[in-house]
Amino acid sequence: MAFEPRIVGFFCHYCALAAQDVAGKARMNFPANIREVRVLCTGKVDLLYILKALEKGADGVLIMGCKMGDCYFRTGNEMASNRVRHAKRILESIGFEKERVEMYEVPGPMGKRFAEIVTEMVEKIRALGPSPVRKALDTISSEPKNLPPLRGSAHRDHMVA
Repeated sequence: MAFEPRIVGFFCHYCALAAQDVAGKARMNFPANIREVRVLCTGKVDLLYILKALEKGADGVLIMGCKMGDCYFRTGNEMASNRVRHAKRILESIGFEKERVEMYEVPGPMGKRFAEIVTEMVEKIRALGPSPVRKALDTISSEPKNLPPLRGSAHRDHMVA
Protein backbone atom coordinates (compact mmCIF):
# COMPACT_ATOMS: atom_id res chain seq x y z
CA MET A 1 0.00 0.00 0.00
CA ALA A 2 1.41 3.39 -1.02
CA PHE A 3 2.12 5.97 1.64
CA GLU A 4 -0.46 8.74 1.81
CA PRO A 5 0.58 11.71 3.94
CA ARG A 6 -1.57 13.01 6.78
CA ILE A 7 -1.16 16.76 6.94
CA VAL A 8 -2.79 19.19 9.36
CA GLY A 9 -3.53 22.53 7.74
CA PHE A 10 -4.15 25.67 9.77
CA PHE A 11 -5.97 28.03 7.41
CA CYS A 12 -6.58 31.75 7.89
CA HIS A 13 -10.26 32.63 7.64
CA TYR A 14 -9.69 35.75 5.57
CA CYS A 15 -7.21 34.57 2.96
CA ALA A 16 -6.56 30.84 2.87
CA LEU A 17 -10.19 29.81 3.21
CA ALA A 18 -11.20 32.37 0.59
CA ALA A 19 -8.57 30.95 -1.77
CA GLN A 20 -9.78 27.41 -0.99
CA ASP A 21 -13.32 28.50 -1.81
CA VAL A 22 -12.20 29.98 -5.15
CA ALA A 23 -10.30 26.77 -5.96
CA GLY A 24 -13.33 24.66 -5.11
CA LYS A 25 -15.76 26.75 -7.13
CA ALA A 26 -13.39 26.64 -10.10
CA ARG A 27 -13.23 22.84 -9.71
CA MET A 28 -9.44 22.88 -9.44
CA ASN A 29 -7.85 19.59 -8.52
CA PHE A 30 -5.72 19.27 -5.41
CA PRO A 31 -5.02 16.40 -3.00
CA ALA A 32 -7.40 15.71 -0.13
CA ASN A 33 -4.62 14.87 2.33
CA ILE A 34 -5.05 18.03 4.40
CA ARG A 35 -7.03 17.93 7.64
CA GLU A 36 -8.24 21.50 7.80
CA VAL A 37 -8.27 23.59 10.98
CA ARG A 38 -9.91 26.95 10.45
CA VAL A 39 -8.44 29.82 12.43
CA LEU A 40 -9.50 33.45 12.48
CA CYS A 41 -5.86 34.41 12.00
CA THR A 42 -2.64 32.41 11.66
CA GLY A 43 -1.42 34.47 14.62
CA LYS A 44 -3.68 32.24 16.72
CA VAL A 45 -1.67 29.13 15.77
CA ASP A 46 0.42 28.43 18.84
CA LEU A 47 3.71 26.56 18.72
CA LEU A 48 2.12 23.84 20.84
CA TYR A 49 -0.61 23.26 18.22
CA ILE A 50 2.05 22.64 15.59
CA LEU A 51 4.01 20.24 17.80
CA LYS A 52 0.86 18.51 19.09
CA ALA A 53 -0.27 17.79 15.52
CA LEU A 54 3.05 16.05 14.86
CA GLU A 55 2.91 14.25 18.22
CA LYS A 56 -0.53 12.87 17.34
CA GLY A 57 0.80 11.36 14.12
CA ALA A 58 0.54 14.03 11.43
CA ASP A 59 3.25 13.70 8.81
CA GLY A 60 3.34 17.44 8.26
CA VAL A 61 1.80 20.76 9.24
CA LEU A 62 0.79 23.41 6.71
CA ILE A 63 -0.05 26.95 7.75
CA MET A 64 -1.60 29.29 5.19
CA GLY A 65 -2.36 32.92 5.79
CA CYS A 66 -2.38 36.43 4.44
CA LYS A 67 0.57 38.05 2.69
CA MET A 68 3.08 39.63 5.06
CA GLY A 69 2.02 43.18 5.76
CA ASP A 70 -1.60 42.51 4.69
CA CYS A 71 -2.81 40.61 7.75
CA TYR A 72 -6.36 41.47 8.76
CA PHE A 73 -5.10 41.54 12.36
CA ARG A 74 -1.95 43.56 11.49
CA THR A 75 0.87 41.28 12.71
CA GLY A 76 -0.78 37.89 13.12
CA ASN A 77 1.00 36.28 10.20
CA GLU A 78 4.34 37.67 11.41
CA MET A 79 3.79 36.02 14.80
CA ALA A 80 2.87 32.76 13.05
CA SER A 81 5.99 32.97 10.89
CA ASN A 82 8.15 33.35 14.00
CA ARG A 83 6.46 30.33 15.58
CA VAL A 84 7.02 28.26 12.46
CA ARG A 85 10.72 29.15 12.48
CA HIS A 86 10.91 28.14 16.13
CA ALA A 87 9.07 24.85 15.42
CA LYS A 88 11.55 24.08 12.63
CA ARG A 89 14.48 24.64 15.01
CA ILE A 90 12.89 22.30 17.55
CA LEU A 91 12.26 19.63 14.92
CA GLU A 92 15.86 19.81 13.71
CA SER A 93 17.17 19.54 17.26
CA ILE A 94 15.28 16.27 17.80
CA GLY A 95 16.19 14.76 14.45
CA PHE A 96 13.04 15.47 12.41
CA GLU A 97 13.07 17.04 8.98
CA LYS A 98 12.25 20.74 9.34
CA GLU A 99 10.38 20.59 6.01
CA ARG A 100 7.52 18.84 7.79
CA VAL A 101 6.30 22.28 8.90
CA GLU A 102 5.72 25.01 6.32
CA MET A 103 3.98 28.36 6.16
CA TYR A 104 2.75 29.95 2.95
CA GLU A 105 1.14 33.25 2.05
CA VAL A 106 -1.89 33.09 -0.21
CA PRO A 107 -4.06 36.08 -1.15
CA GLY A 108 -7.80 35.45 -0.92
CA PRO A 109 -8.73 35.32 -4.62
CA MET A 110 -5.80 33.05 -5.57
CA GLY A 111 -7.48 29.67 -5.86
CA LYS A 112 -4.86 28.40 -8.30
CA ARG A 113 -2.07 29.28 -5.86
CA PHE A 114 -3.94 27.48 -3.06
CA ALA A 115 -4.15 24.30 -5.15
CA GLU A 116 -0.44 24.56 -6.03
CA ILE A 117 0.58 24.97 -2.38
CA VAL A 118 -1.47 21.99 -1.22
CA THR A 119 -0.11 19.83 -4.04
CA GLU A 120 3.46 20.95 -3.34
CA MET A 121 3.15 20.21 0.40
CA VAL A 122 1.64 16.76 -0.17
CA GLU A 123 4.41 15.86 -2.64
CA LYS A 124 7.09 17.16 -0.26
CA ILE A 125 5.76 15.07 2.64
CA ARG A 126 5.26 12.05 0.39
CA ALA A 127 8.96 12.29 -0.55
CA LEU A 128 9.96 12.54 3.14
CA GLY A 129 7.85 9.52 4.05
CA PRO A 130 5.86 8.91 7.23
CA SER A 131 6.90 10.87 10.29
CA PRO A 132 8.84 8.91 12.92
CA VAL A 133 5.98 9.47 15.36
CA ARG A 134 3.43 8.07 12.92
CA LYS A 135 5.60 4.99 12.37
CA ALA A 136 5.79 4.45 16.14
CA LEU A 137 2.04 4.99 16.61
CA ASP A 138 1.25 2.58 13.77
CA THR A 139 3.51 -0.03 15.39
CA ILE A 140 1.86 0.42 18.79
CA SER A 141 -1.66 0.29 17.37
CA SER A 142 -0.87 -2.95 15.53
CA GLU A 143 -0.13 -4.76 18.81
CA PRO A 144 -2.74 -7.21 20.12
CA LYS A 145 -5.88 -5.64 21.53
CA ASN A 146 -6.30 -8.28 24.26
CA LEU A 147 -3.58 -6.93 26.54
CA PRO A 148 -4.45 -6.97 30.25
CA PRO A 149 -5.72 -3.66 31.63
CA LEU A 150 -3.38 -1.34 33.46
CA ARG A 151 -3.84 -1.28 37.23
CA GLY A 152 -3.51 1.54 39.69
CA SER A 153 -4.34 4.52 37.52
CA ALA A 154 -4.24 7.89 39.26
CA HIS A 155 -7.98 8.44 38.99
CA ARG A 156 -10.30 6.17 40.97
CA ASP A 157 -12.77 5.83 38.06
CA HIS A 158 -9.98 4.24 36.02
CA MET A 159 -8.92 1.75 38.71
CA VAL A 160 -9.36 -1.90 37.80
CA ALA A 161 -10.45 -4.25 40.58
